[in-house]
Amino acid sequence: MVARSHELFERSLAALVSAIEIYNKPNFLYREETFSILAINAWELLLKGKWLFNNSNNIRCLYKYQAKTKADGTVGKKMCIQKTRSGNPYTHGIDYIGKKLVENNELDATAWKNIQALLEIRDSAIHFYNLGESLSVRLQEIGAAAVRNYTILAKRWFKFDFSKCNLYLIPISIVRLPTENTIVLNAEERNLIKYIDEIEKESPFTTDSEFAFSVDLEVRFVKSKDKNAMDIRVTNNPNAPEVRLNEQQLSEKYPLNFAALINACKERYSDFKRTDQFYKRLNEIKASTKYAYRRNLYQENPNGPKTHYYSHAALNYLDNHYTKS
Repeated sequence: MVARSHELFERSLAALVSAIEIYNKPNFLYREETFSILAINAWELLLKGKWLFNNSNNIRCLYKYQAKTKADGTVGKKMCIQKTRSGNPYTHGIDYIGKKLVENNELDATAWKNIQALLEIRDSAIHFYNLGESLSVRLQEIGAAAVRNYTILAKRWFKFDFSKCNLYLIPISIVRLPTENTIVLNAEERNLIKYIDEIEKESPFTTDSEFAFSVDLEVRFVKSKDKNAMDIRVTNNPNAPEVRLNEQQLSEKYPLNFAALINACKERYSDFKRTDQFYKRLNEIKASTKYAYRRNLYQENPNGPKTHYYSHAALNYLDNHYTKS
C-alpha cells in the first residue's frame, strides 16, 4: 500500500509534467497562465506530501481547525475541523505549510521566494488579470528555476530518480519575432513585475546554492558556423567532457573587462560605489563561470598575465544589490 505522503508526491509530479507539456506546446494561447496554475498545484502537493511524511502520514496534520459554535450561537473553546462547502475537511494552504518547512530548515528560503513569485503570477491569472506578452520572459525565468528547485527537493525528500524525465521548459516558446511597436505595460503588469523584483532582491544569493529564484535567459539568432557544431555549457566539473572555446567565442560570452564592468555599473545604478562590499560581491561573481572567466590579458601572448572578463549576466546579479537609475 502506497503511503499517503508518496501518493501526494505522485499527484504532484503528474501536475508538474502536465504544466511542462502544456507550456512546451508550439501554439497554446493560455500558456503562461496554465503553467503557473499547474506548477503551483505541483508545489502545494509536494509540500503537503513532505508535511505528511514529517507527521507519520497522519492526515489530520493537514486539516484546519476552528472554534466550534454552540447551539446558542456563541463560540466555544472546543475546536473542530473546518469544513468546505461540500462538507469535506478544509486543508492548510501552501502558505502555511511552506512557512512551516522554512522554519524547520527543510525548505530553502530562495526556493520559497521563487514559489511566492509563482503564486502571485498564478493568482493574477486565475482571479482577474491575464498575463501579457511583456511578462512571458519573466515567467520563463521564474518557471525554469521552479522546475529546477522542485527536482532537487523531490529527489531529496522522496528519492525519486529524474534521469528518465525530460523536465525542462523550451526557451524557444517565449521567442517573438521583433516588431516595430514598443510593448507598454499596464498598471497591473507593472505592479506584478515590481512585486517580483522586490522579493527577488530579498532572496539570498550564493554562488554555491543549489536553489535559484530565477534563471537568466539569453536567446539569440545567429548564423550557423557548422551544422555539426555542438552546444556546450561552461563548467568547473573536472569529470565533464573537455571542449575548448576559441578566443572569439570567449570574447562573445565574456565581453566586459573590469573597466567596462565598472562603467556599466555607474551608468546602470544610481547608488553604485566601489566599496569593500562591492569587491566582496565581485569575488562572488568571479567564483561562477556563469558570470566571469579568467583569460589571458594579452591574447597574442598565451604565457602572459591573466585577468577576469565578465558576462552581461554579472549585471543581473548586481541588480539584486543596487538601485537602477
